[in-house]
Amino acid sequence: MPEPTKSQTSPFHHQAYRFTRPPSPHSSLRPGTHPPVGSDEFARRMDRVGARLDAAGVAAVYLVHGTFVGGDAAGVVAELARVFPKAGRAVRRAIKQIVDKLSGEVGNYTGEFAQCFEQAINSPRRPHIPVRRFHWSSENHHLGRADGAVRLIDELAQARPPDGKRILLWGHSHAGNVFALMTHLLSGNREAIDQFFEATEIYYSWPLVHCVDVPVWRHVRGLLESPRAPLADAALDFVTFGTPIRYGWDSGGYRRLLHFVNHRPYQGLPEYRAPFPPRIEDVTRAAYGDYIQQLGIAGTNVMPSVFAWRSWLADQRLGHLLQEDLTAERRRDRFRAGAIVPDAGTTLLVDYGPLEGDVTQHLAGHAVYTSRQWMLFHAEQIAGQFYASGTDDE
Repeated sequence: MPEPTKSQTSPFHHQAYRFTRPPSPHSSLRPGTHPPVGSDEFARRMDRVGARLDAAGVAAVYLVHGTFVGGDAAGVVAELARVFPKAGRAVRRAIKQIVDKLSGEVGNYTGEFAQCFEQAINSPRRPHIPVRRFHWSSENHHLGRADGAVRLIDELAQARPPDGKRILLWGHSHAGNVFALMTHLLSGNREAIDQFFEATEIYYSWPLVHCVDVPVWRHVRGLLESPRAPLADAALDFVTFGTPIRYGWDSGGYRRLLHFVNHRPYQGLPEYRAPFPPRIEDVTRAAYGDYIQQLGIAGTNVMPSVFAWRSWLADQRLGHLLQEDLTAERRRDRFRAGAIVPDAGTTLLVDYGPLEGDVTQHLAGHAVYTSRQWMLFHAEQIAGQFYASGTDDE
């Protein structure tokens, strides 16, 4: 399979927005009917999933939410946390609790979802596999996703997974792009690590005086620059759900990669493309799939506030590393291409059928992935794609 493209100056892979068939494998499927959550059949089948995870050596599962449902979507708390770290953490927790209460499972992994998942895959006969939620700011820009990648690396490193074990990570929406950035940092590419932290140094360290006020960044930079790479003995298996195509992936930083995309084929287009421009009535009905995944591509960031000038500068510098600067015409071509299949990993184009409720309930087709209704379907597909043999790598 062809490698994602790189620019002449950046060591980061860039995703292509092509009109032609993508180089990565993809397939279309319909889920069919599944037993309801809580039924005996649901319990039996989820238990089989748990057995496969155990046989493959999965030590933990992480659920990572997407954009706008974290504890600091506007980036305001981050500025508070520079001066008052404990207060910043408390405010983030409080905001996230409110967001969970208001949004429920609409585009968000709730505590109840994680608890149901953990109970369903575990059995007294097998080692316990925890299902944990990881929270990041959920800001819709490069720096927000980069901060999420740094903090997730730190959390995984602190968890110290046993040697040879696997970590399974589910990421909704732009959490998948948090994962993509992680793969570059964990790939062992020293040039990528150096350029990443040089571009963002103004964010976590005061210029001139070099006083670090976001210490997790300095800690993770030290881990990545040490002779022994963090998580070197743990296999990371990434699954994305409705992730807009934004960054490329570095295969040196993951073991397995799978994407779920809510998509219904459009007459006259191949299955790997979405129509553009979308009609408003189709968006409000999610008629042809996940419109957030289709439209949230490069060029749709919400910039950090100019008042948070260090964040603003770091985000600008990251942009030059992580995506190509294009003319206005080529930017429009990105949308016209309707690219919904990433260049890396395997993509499942899933026709989930008509979605219930209005656009605020299904988020233009973007909320389907985080509902417990589809937990069994997703878990069985992942187990089949990743762990069918119950062994490590074939």
